[in-house]
Amino acid sequence: MTKFQKILADSARQAGFELTDLQLQQFDKYYEMLVETNKVMNLTALTEPQDVAVKHIVDSLMAYADYFPGKVLADVGTGAGFPGIPLKIYCPALKVVLIDSLAKRLNFLQRVIGELGLTDIECVHLRAEDAGKNAAHREKYDIVTARAVARLSVLSEYCLPLVKVGGMFVALKGAKYKEEIAAAGKALSVLGGKLVKAQQVELPGLDDGRAVVTIKKVKASPKAYPRKAGLPEKNPLE
Repeated sequence: MTKFQKILADSARQAGFELTDLQLQQFDKYYEMLVETNKVMNLTALTEPQDVAVKHIVDSLMAYADYFPGKVLADVGTGAGFPGIPLKIYCPALKVVLIDSLAKRLNFLQRVIGELGLTDIECVHLRAEDAGKNAAHREKYDIVTARAVARLSVLSEYCLPLVKVGGMFVALKGAKYKEEIAAAGKALSVLGGKLVKAQQVELPGLDDGRAVVTIKKVKASPKAYPRKAGLPEKNPLE
């Protein structure tokens, strides 16, 4: 077992996730590729084994819920593949679509998918605002995830139009999650979302007030949303 696999296995176990040998090998390869590619492309500021294991991978797994197997999940603004790829490795029965606006990042993720032998996972090169207007993606997903993309009022406009009515939007948020939820009330109501729960989570060895915010899509999002690129950020629904 490599040093990284050992750190990850221990950290995941502390957080309640038991990883198989195959999963540990896949995560190890992903870590290697991440660090190697990061030398020529800015994917992450974190490259130490402990940081990647806990702050990227275990953090991503915190989004997991018992209803995920068999569902179709879109990961918006996936970046270096978090949380989409860890969730796929942990739950092979989940179908995953990784959405990002930068082709270079998606080329990296495509290589990861190939090297890890992952199936039922694809990359889509679109801005979140454009994905939400695209008939192939609008209101097509059981679950939409996002991590560290934007504050919740803005993120809801990117993500809720992609969620099927009855589906879930799961946002991984930092210490200011309560303020973000309070400011997102109007956005949720306009876009057809209803807050189900905000669960504070602790990563092994850290106490930085992270939370998993789960929002249910209770009615269709109005056709006007998401607005054109730049507008949600500049003029949020608050």
